[in-house]
Amino acid sequence: MADSPWKNRWSKDQIRALLLEQADSFWKSDIGTPREALQKITQAASSPHAVIISGLRQVGKSTLLAQFAHQIDQDTFYYLNFEDDRFLGFTALDYNDLYEALVETFGQRQLFIIDEIQNIPGWEHFVRRFMDQGFKFYISGSNASLLSRELGTRLTGRYIPIELFPFSFREYLNFYGYPLPDFSRMKTTDQANLNAQLSAFLQSGGIPVALKYPQYSHLPTLYNDVLYRDIATRYQIEGVAQLRELSAFIMAHPASTVSFNKLKERLQIKSLNTVKSYLSYLENSWLAFTINVYDYSLKRQQIAPKKVYCIDSGLANAVGFHFSANSGHLLENLVFLQLRRSTQSVYYLNLANNGEEIDFYLPEKKIAIQVCLDLNLPDTREREIRALVSAQKVFPIERALILTHANEETISADGLQIEVCSISHWLLESGN
Repeated sequence: MADSPWKNRWSKDQIRALLLEQADSFWKSDIGTPREALQKITQAASSPHAVIISGLRQVGKSTLLAQFAHQIDQDTFYYLNFEDDRFLGFTALDYNDLYEALVETFGQRQLFIIDEIQNIPGWEHFVRRFMDQGFKFYISGSNASLLSRELGTRLTGRYIPIELFPFSFREYLNFYGYPLPDFSRMKTTDQANLNAQLSAFLQSGGIPVALKYPQYSHLPTLYNDVLYRDIATRYQIEGVAQLRELSAFIMAHPASTVSFNKLKERLQIKSLNTVKSYLSYLENSWLAFTINVYDYSLKRQQIAPKKVYCIDSGLANAVGFHFSANSGHLLENLVFLQLRRSTQSVYYLNLANNGEEIDFYLPEKKIAIQVCLDLNLPDTREREIRALVSAQKVFPIERALILTHANEETISADGLQIEVCSISHWLLESGN
């Protein structure tokens, strides 16, 4: 094999130093607050499949890998971080030379832990070839589109995808050392404290580095890195003004219903395809999510307006321009993220006959959920109940929920049993 440009830049001793420095830094890194996703990685250890961890920049993927690494022997795995600028110019042609250097430095090992693999073109060829030889891979990446597309064609049926989100409310409480409440013995002051912690979480969000170093403006910097490095550079967008406007609109309007045509008109973007592409780029880079209306017609699902959500309320607060308090929408956004952690089958319902909407519908579990900031207002209460009752007449619903500020007795309306749950309780009890 001909020498590669990357190998020509470094001596054998320099490559060895790179590998030793990365391994030492990784092992000594702060493993932080235990992540709930760690259980999923541990469960996947017995499978021969590659484990792929994807998510937003700085969401804690490397820390999650380090947490897993500390559950196994330090001498059983190779560690590589392709975000290191010393890997600039590295290509698939260099993998054999790199593996030789790893064996010479650490001896024979059968497990790879690799950070930010999407930076290396053709990485999937190397992974598949070594998997065929019995190697196990734990891989992180920051670009959802790259991972899903290349894995779908190169590693079909041979990988376990794990999405890592910002801290959940449970992880947020653990990060600050707040004890998880005993719901069977909650006092009024306990509930007030929990509500205060939830309000703080809505404002700060769950990006670990931003919580760890609140004195620095990490969130705007993160946001710009995603826009410019993960989107504009990757997709070769020369003028990013329209992309920024679209992204800023979503950050300022989480949990809103939008249509491509209205976004095109509002932001004065000439092409409808540009709107669709930019929105897909935001999704692929984990800044935003869209969900479809649930309909028995797939075509109507696709052409109907979508609801948009952002990856983190703290990020939305840091970069989104809000004319007024946004607590209700941020709460709905928080509920969406909790649902999305466990399933991609999240929809909303639009009851065309009366214009009523259901915030979330999970068809696999036949669950309908409304999110309401204050259910004490009579008109609001009547509207939320009426919408759930109407939805049950059209769609199969086995469980109906209203998530609000406090628990209440179950409401019986037109034969439908509606649970009324505190959002903070639900977030802590709803699993990973």
